[in-house]
Amino acid sequence: MRLTVSAHDDTRKLIVLAVDDELAGLDELSHGLQNNPHIHRVFQASDASDALRLFSHDDPELAARRATGLPTVDAVFADIDMPGLSGMEMSRVIAAMNPSPVLVFVTGHAEEAVNAFDLGAVDYVLKPFQQDRLDRSVARVREKLATVAGPPAGQGGAEPVKNDDEVIPVELAGTTKLIPRSSVRWVEAQGDYARLFTTEGSHLVRIPLAQLEERWEKAGFVRIHRSFLVALPLITEMRMGQGGYQVVIGNEEKVLPVSRRHTRALKDRIVGSGRGG
Repeated sequence: MRLTVSAHDDTRKLIVLAVDDELAGLDELSHGLQNNPHIHRVFQASDASDALRLFSHDDPELAARRATGLPTVDAVFADIDMPGLSGMEMSRVIAAMNPSPVLVFVTGHAEEAVNAFDLGAVDYVLKPFQQDRLDRSVARVREKLATVAGPPAGQGGAEPVKNDDEVIPVELAGTTKLIPRSSVRWVEAQGDYARLFTTEGSHLVRIPLAQLEERWEKAGFVRIHRSFLVALPLITEMRMGQGGYQVVIGNEEKVLPVSRRHTRALKDRIVGSGRGG
């Protein structure tokens, strides 16, 4: 993935993702987007797996957007016909995100237009395209964003909507498996990586535990140790062990340590959730 293709240096403008498995097509699309005065930054991905990885990438600007409840990027401009996970399948995942980027398809396949608009795409651009056609798509993206934008910061209104069920892409033997956050029971830090433990097994992802802690706090995950993040509703018991407090996770009797610095906060969270013990 080419991650830092810069355009106009103005963070009030759009950050977008261009996805195309053909290098010439990706360069043409990225170049056209960079030429638009309303684009601040263009990220590039050469397949759907690369594109989905961007949504957990630790780029500071993208992480700051997620922390404030914004989608990772404002819009995704995607081809449809790609090897592996197709552009349409990728877009179904992206469209299910909350908040989700605006979708635009840029493709040579006219027959997929109906499916594209069923996914909520704001435009369907056929290749080859001219700059003015791409500019009209950017204008439609801006119009869509204007209709869903809430009140400016500091002027009241509802809290930003967080992901109801974020999806984490995991690489397995050359394929990409999509792991919903709701299936994760606990997470263990492994250096700059994190291992997600689900009901079906475990998966290693290149996301620091501290980043997941920040992103998943409002989804009910709590830090219990420098090495562990746990889904709070799955804690069935908190007890004193030989080295300090421990928690029991679910019915499988998985026991994890609770560090001294996290003990008080965890007790408060458990009491606050209405469970004693």
